[in-house]
Amino acid sequence: MTSLSKIILCLTFGFVVNAAAELRIPAHTAYFDPDTNGAKISETRGITGWHDAGLLVSWFGELKATGKLTAALALQLPKGSTSKLQLAIGDQKHEVVASGDLVSFGEYNIAKTGYVRFELSSLNGSADAGHIRELILDGAAVEEAHFNRLPRRNAASVHLMYPVPKDQKVAMFYNEVTAVEDPVATYYMACGFSRGYFGMQVNSTTERRIIFSVWDAASGQDAKDRSTVAEDNHTQLIAKGQGVEAHVFGNEGTGGHSHLVYPWKTGEAQRFIVAAKVEGTNTIYSGYWHHPEQKKWMLMASFRAPKDGKTLRGLYSFSENFNGNSGHIQRKALFGPQWIVTEDGKWVELTEAKFSHDATGKADRFDRFMGVESGRFFLSHGGFVEGFTKFGEPFTRPSSSSVPKDIQLPTHP
Repeated sequence: MTSLSKIILCLTFGFVVNAAAELRIPAHTAYFDPDTNGAKISETRGITGWHDAGLLVSWFGELKATGKLTAALALQLPKGSTSKLQLAIGDQKHEVVASGDLVSFGEYNIAKTGYVRFELSSLNGSADAGHIRELILDGAAVEEAHFNRLPRRNAASVHLMYPVPKDQKVAMFYNEVTAVEDPVATYYMACGFSRGYFGMQVNSTTERRIIFSVWDAASGQDAKDRSTVAEDNHTQLIAKGQGVEAHVFGNEGTGGHSHLVYPWKTGEAQRFIVAAKVEGTNTIYSGYWHHPEQKKWMLMASFRAPKDGKTLRGLYSFSENFNGNSGHIQRKALFGPQWIVTEDGKWVELTEAKFSHDATGKADRFDRFMGVESGRFFLSHGGFVEGFTKFGEPFTRPSSSSVPKDIQLPTHP
């Protein structure tokens, strides 16, 4: 039943029906496949430059009701021109020829609730498909539907928070990460702590990196430009490993950054250690990564962090989708086992963790998960997968019982 039909019923028979409001889904919330950069997309202009008939434009939303759904498209075409388009919802496909600023694809039947993909195709060959502005939905099936209509298309960032006794002085933090699904623009962070982070990143289809960074002190925790941070708050590079690039960073706090370009493999556990050495009011943080081919630990970098003077604290891991173009693709990784080494040299296994997520996961994107799989914690986000994990939910994984072997770290200044 359309919104108009419901209004007529209300007026004729004198009762109230909760009419579903028309939903307008902005073009700038769509995604492209198989090339996630296949056309131009912006909040102000929507989708432009769509010249490839092999490129699909998709919107994703959660439908909480079944029944009829009508779909239309707001677009802009040059005067006198047309565009042949197809909209698929599941196996229901309707074709139209658009000649104005609004075209209807007609009615679809939604038989079950859950996430639905609205897939728009161009049937124009290499000709421009038009300037796409909005997907417009109406009907009983859109009642209480949920779409992310904000310009940020990234999947929610998800975190593992490891509880450690407050009086525990942690000299080293060991963790492993095994990527299961790792599309471009993924950062799996293994060893996070109060002053920095250490993990592995997918930068492009041809480049992957190992990254270790340490934040500056005071205003450097929040600053975008390091020139605004007092020099006595600057983190200093002490040493770096062979082939490692190191420089300063900004825009997300400021500090010292290091990375190694290396083609780490999906499905292969990557091993990380962060070590802390207190020197008065400073702390030297060093990141070590186990090189899979050389089969030995290598130094990424050591940074002197001023105005610290404490051991490792605030231990966590996370998974981030740092570019929204691929925000519709699922990411998943296994984390663990996790161990710490106390100041007196005792190895302690961490088998508990709590789940958290960023602001995007609060109300915009619910496809974010944590759990236990194959004896390790996992994080998953993106993909518009059914269900979700509650913020703060605790998990316990089985103990691995065996202390990590072959921990022979290189010496450095």
